[in-house]
Amino acid sequence: MSGWSWEYEGYDPGAERLREALCTLGNGYFATRGAAPECTADDLHYPGTYAAGCYNRLTSTVAGRRVENEDMVNLPNWLPLRFRPRGPDGPEPWLAPDTPALRDHRQRLDLRTGTLTRTCRYTAADGRPLTVRQTRLVHMGDPHLAALRTEFTAEGWDGEIEVESALDGRVTNSGVERYRGLDGRHLVHVGTGDASPGVVWLRCRTSASDIRIGLAARTTTDAPAEHGRTAHEPKRAVQLLHLPLTHGRPLTVDKVAALHTSHDRAIGDPLHAASDRARRAPGFEELLESHRGAWRRLWSRADLDVPGEAGRILRLHLFHVLQTLSPHTADLDVGVPARGLHGEAYRGHVFWDELFVLPYLNLRFPEVSRALLTYRHRRLERARLLARDCGHRGALYPWQSGSDGREETQEVHLNPRSGRWLPDHSHLQHHVGSAIAYNVWQYCEASGDTEFLYTRGAEMLVGIARFWADSAAYDPGLGRYRIRGVVGPDEYHDAYPGADRPGIDDNTYTNVTAAWVLARVLELAGGLPAPRRSELFGRTGLTGTELAHWEEVSRRLYVPFHDGVPSQFHGYGDLAELDWEGLRARHGDIRRLDRVLEAEHDTVNRYKASKQADVLMLGYLFSPDELGGLLRRLGYAMDEDVWHRTVDYYLHRTTHGSTLSGLVHGWILARVRRGEAWAYCREALEGDIADLQGGTTEEGVHLGAMAGTLDLVQRGLSGMETRAGALWFDPVPLPQLAQYGFSFRYRGHFGVRVRVRPGELSVGVPASSQGPPVEVRLGGAVVTVDPGTVRTLPIPPA
Repeated sequence: MSGWSWEYEGYDPGAERLREALCTLGNGYFATRGAAPECTADDLHYPGTYAAGCYNRLTSTVAGRRVENEDMVNLPNWLPLRFRPRGPDGPEPWLAPDTPALRDHRQRLDLRTGTLTRTCRYTAADGRPLTVRQTRLVHMGDPHLAALRTEFTAEGWDGEIEVESALDGRVTNSGVERYRGLDGRHLVHVGTGDASPGVVWLRCRTSASDIRIGLAARTTTDAPAEHGRTAHEPKRAVQLLHLPLTHGRPLTVDKVAALHTSHDRAIGDPLHAASDRARRAPGFEELLESHRGAWRRLWSRADLDVPGEAGRILRLHLFHVLQTLSPHTADLDVGVPARGLHGEAYRGHVFWDELFVLPYLNLRFPEVSRALLTYRHRRLERARLLARDCGHRGALYPWQSGSDGREETQEVHLNPRSGRWLPDHSHLQHHVGSAIAYNVWQYCEASGDTEFLYTRGAEMLVGIARFWADSAAYDPGLGRYRIRGVVGPDEYHDAYPGADRPGIDDNTYTNVTAAWVLARVLELAGGLPAPRRSELFGRTGLTGTELAHWEEVSRRLYVPFHDGVPSQFHGYGDLAELDWEGLRARHGDIRRLDRVLEAEHDTVNRYKASKQADVLMLGYLFSPDELGGLLRRLGYAMDEDVWHRTVDYYLHRTTHGSTLSGLVHGWILARVRRGEAWAYCREALEGDIADLQGGTTEEGVHLGAMAGTLDLVQRGLSGMETRAGALWFDPVPLPQLAQYGFSFRYRGHFGVRVRVRPGELSVGVPASSQGPPVEVRLGGAVVTVDPGTVRTLPIPPA
């Protein structure tokens, strides 16, 4: 494999769904999994197509309860194209990878051009060989178009082949096995028809959200079609072609599909828009060329130069980030789906993953970051209502979001190990609000977008800060403010042992990030120009008295300690130690410790164990100096020795049941225990390609972890920060990644270039930049880099 391709040799039915996820093609508007066009959804294949922000709500009965869920909808399948030779006695069986006729199978994902190529060799019933080569794209230039080219080559025989090209509206949401007991029939009123010669259409709508969907396809061939006709079936638009094959001469069939929904702008009817676009679309060759051009422009903005296998994996990760969150996303009202547009896990919901995604986008596609934050701002009123429903002022963002910003976290979840449905309390992860505030601040620092900061950003920051201040109750015995009844990033601990209510108290991550939010709003309010300050106070009802209270809370939030380290939450030090070796001996992989123990009628709530970084997430968000300053502001000591003990303590009590865990631990260990860092960095890199979580990647890639590995190079290893109007660096030399480079956009400068080599770091600003010089800080050195120059600085010894 080259640094720009991802290839699979041979057909492996057991790995097919994983390959489909990793070979997904998309453009930020919609994406289609890399399934074979001749296959329908079954236990081996799942040809899903998903449009960003297209959700629908259904009610199912689970464990005797009626449960409502909102899902990202699996849209009608535009891919179907199957084929079979015709012999003297009529048509032979349809050919497909799962039939005995398959002889060879190769698949290649070209990251540079955003195309997927499949080459199959079949042998018909009478021994006649047939080679089938297919190339597909989901157009990065025109977000509503996709195309599939199929070339048939007969080897040593002449004859006829029958080709069926279809649009399939019989699809359901059934791509995640543990959801199959729930209703997945989201599409209703499915109709089909002909738009013009060679163009067929399918229309439908979602049952509750009433999103109208129009899909059309134009199928053409470079040979005269004999008896070409349409043969529509219920919920399926079908074109049939009988084509002559001549030995050694490739026969080409091109299919161009167009997708529109009623969410689109500047259209009247999705069906008319799709049919007209399919009819007017250029031929495959022209589409391929313009698609390649769009990808070239995209890669030029997302330059990443990392050598070796790590660089190849990072390029795959970047490819999937760009397919989910492209410049087209800037025109949409969507968030960051945790599993991309690649599958149905987590129902396509938006969690806190933008915390790991936006730091990369801020410096390359700030317009996309702004749109993703605007998605949150549009749902600010709903967050205020959620806070009010919980008895608090301010804004409480839901842990899981979908179309309209209400809480979408499920009320029950299935443990596949025990088969039991269990209460789900993860909606208590109120720290998602701090993540949104952090994203607002980081975006504005990187982009210099003060207009957003002073308006929408400030409104969100005030709402989130107000919620934290109102949630914090004063404890006279401690002389501190406490935040009770939450769940931290760990997720495993959702209650105290034997408690009759969910939630834990004084989660350190939650309290420290809440203090950070309050401090940032105080800083913002104090630095606003007078007219902006007056506007903000008027819009949000903010007063000087309220700010004075926030000042007090931001300095007196409680952070529990035990054994000389910050406790994950109050009472954590009183929990039992786990028999790690015994559990591993009985179960092997215990990443999902919650499921393992529940199947044994036990609970993680009794033990000192974590799913992923919790306290240690603070070291991911904040530099050592900034974290130390935050805790000193709260009246606690956090020096280097305390932090090292904290890392050691929690590292040995974490199961890494999330793909984010290896990323965060690799990031932290690079600065604390460098010799162990690469093992975690490598786990983060391989999380999806090796499916380390065991069958989860096939349900959708882990977008936050993928983007986080890019940011690991960009900020984690380089130590780059954008704050106080400067670029700050503190590189960490890892032997396995001793040199690398990347370019980014910073405050109006396009193509700022950073290169790290052993012992030195260089920063260059292109001559075409029109902005002021860039200030760079490394160690005690401060330099300015003028447009058209490169400055090289020595990296201080560790």
